[in-house]
Amino acid sequence: MKLDPEIAATQWNRFVWSRDRGHLEFINKADACDKFFAGEQWQQSDLDTLRAQRRPALTINKILPTLASVMGEQIMNSAEVLFRPASGSPPEVAEALTRVWMQLAQENQLPWLREDMFADGIIRSRGFLDMRIDFGDSMRGEVKITNLNSKNVIVDPDAEEYDPDAWNDVFITKWLTPQDVGVIYNEEAAEYLKSDAASSYPYGYDSIERVRDRFAGSQLQAAYYGLLDPDGIRRNVRVLDRQHRKLDKQLHFVDTQTGDMRPVPSDWDRNRIADLLAKTGGRLSTTKKLVKRIRWTVTAGTVILHDEWSPYKHFTVVPYFPYFRYGRTIGLVENLMGPQEMLNKVSSQELHVINTTANSGWKIKAGSLVNMSIEELEQAGATTGLVLELDDVHSAEKIQPNQTPSGLDRLSYKAEEHIKGISNVSDSMQGFDRADVAAKSTLYKTQRGSINFSKIFSNLERTDYILARNGLDLIQQYYTEERIITITHSDATKASEESTINQRDPVTGEITNDLTLGEYHIVITSQPQRDSLEDTQFDQALNLRKEGVNVPDNVLIENSKLTGKADILKAMNSPEMQEQAELKTRLQKAEVALAEAQAQDKSADSALKNARMQGELQRIQQGGDLAGQEPQKDPRADLEMEQQMMQQKHALEIEKMEREYALRTKQLDQEMAFKEREHAQKLQLEQQQAADKARQEEAQAQQDRVNSARAAQHATTQGE
Repeated sequence: MKLDPEIAATQWNRFVWSRDRGHLEFINKADACDKFFAGEQWQQSDLDTLRAQRRPALTINKILPTLASVMGEQIMNSAEVLFRPASGSPPEVAEALTRVWMQLAQENQLPWLREDMFADGIIRSRGFLDMRIDFGDSMRGEVKITNLNSKNVIVDPDAEEYDPDAWNDVFITKWLTPQDVGVIYNEEAAEYLKSDAASSYPYGYDSIERVRDRFAGSQLQAAYYGLLDPDGIRRNVRVLDRQHRKLDKQLHFVDTQTGDMRPVPSDWDRNRIADLLAKTGGRLSTTKKLVKRIRWTVTAGTVILHDEWSPYKHFTVVPYFPYFRYGRTIGLVENLMGPQEMLNKVSSQELHVINTTANSGWKIKAGSLVNMSIEELEQAGATTGLVLELDDVHSAEKIQPNQTPSGLDRLSYKAEEHIKGISNVSDSMQGFDRADVAAKSTLYKTQRGSINFSKIFSNLERTDYILARNGLDLIQQYYTEERIITITHSDATKASEESTINQRDPVTGEITNDLTLGEYHIVITSQPQRDSLEDTQFDQALNLRKEGVNVPDNVLIENSKLTGKADILKAMNSPEMQEQAELKTRLQKAEVALAEAQAQDKSADSALKNARMQGELQRIQQGGDLAGQEPQKDPRADLEMEQQMMQQKHALEIEKMEREYALRTKQLDQEMAFKEREHAQKLQLEQQQAADKARQEEAQAQQDRVNSARAAQHATTQGE
């Protein structure tokens, strides 16, 4: 443990400077946006005033379903990260990097983390992920990605760019238990902070943490320190985690062939550096370079929990801002708060007007009411079947209510239209279009509506790029040993694939899939989720087959919604089914060859007859010329007619053969389908019989054990 008031004071002063210059305003906006999203859209003072006046305060939350449509657009479109070689880097290493990234995404459940970050962004205008190396499950270290509460991330107030590489520092502030401090940092500091007046720091409590985002809801920090809370689980240790840049001369690896430079990790000793240089066979060398390094300082009060050079090239924080303008972040909720308040107030006023028409009040002459008091009439004045007993019939008069102001109902309609226009979420995108609207028109408007979200999704791709860039540096820096990468594919078979990285050949000494070398481009592509992608692919494949395109059966099955389609694909690839498919193909080829041979025979016969006719015609013409006179009848017309008749007959025969071939093919398809069903039923029956047999054997074994136990007990009884 280290106590350094100077470092702690510097840390705190920078934190206060950053907090008071933009972050407090963001906290206030984020709290308001969170409340509006959750349906808490009235000020407490307004609620108290309306309650005192016995007026309604309706909350018609249109923000939640509006943002649900935007979140649905993000969920249905996933991102794919691909690495491509640059500057002569080997393509196979780029493919290996892509597989490593797929494993990292699966291990960290990255799609769900992106959803939470995206939700923080569109609601609060800022979302953050944290990427670092974690040694909890592996001594070699694995990339760990977590979601950060955007209220606890304080960005450099002087920054004006999206990319954190242009920031000077960033804070992550959090409350930890003493146990967490002992596990993450050291036990001595944890014991000191536990006994340090309940972590009552000389700097006071930070106002941004007075209301915390927990399952307990909104709660003042002062009320959190209950005597019933055990010290081990009380989260009362205030930690300031700061990453900031400082100038320093740092040792770098240099690729002598490409000139690529990589910083040497600060925790590497000489032996490890020399070992890597030896493995590369002289391709790498080292040099010192003046750079801006990241200093990592963590404090809790006056206790310095950590103050070392960061082992990373980038900040661990990765931001997402839906709209970004030179340091100003804009979400979707903040511009919907005005129309939402308008909708709530107008709807409440409408209900109030309707209530006043039912109970507008009474005018009563003093002392004329006999069967009740004035207070009782005030409570029951609008009750159906009310009976007033008066000393004079004309001494009571119902007050005529005011007419409903014209145009009041239009204000609520305008408020809803404002919400749709500002959020760019139309009725078509929510699936609430009118029934008389054409399907094509609805589809077109939905597609056009998605274009309005292009910017927020483009910034999400920018965040994916920053995340992949930082991940690439971590992989090349820490994934230096031989590892086995396992990937589970998302296709119908759910098959897993294993590949080895940084594998050394024992004979040549060369390293296969060496991730530590080379430069690579990052390609971010957006594609629909597999459910929607399968629907589209299945419809297109089915339409192509209907148009006559020979689409394979496995393509239709893979993109279908059939349960157990992996088993169907395996059955299709079984030896029996492959043999049947081969026989079917050979039979079809034989029938085609037979039909072609028959057509050739017919064509040869027709050609022979035509030749004979031409010869006969020439002989007749020559005979007429020799006699010096014209023949009495020109046989060419008869020959042409006979030739046309033969051609027609030939065409009819070919058409007949094609029909027979199509009929035979259909019969074969039906027979094959019947055999496939029969084969599947046979397999199912065999499995059922095997299961029944196993159950019978188990029951028989159980019965034998019972009989043996009884016999043993009987023998023991007789022996006694």
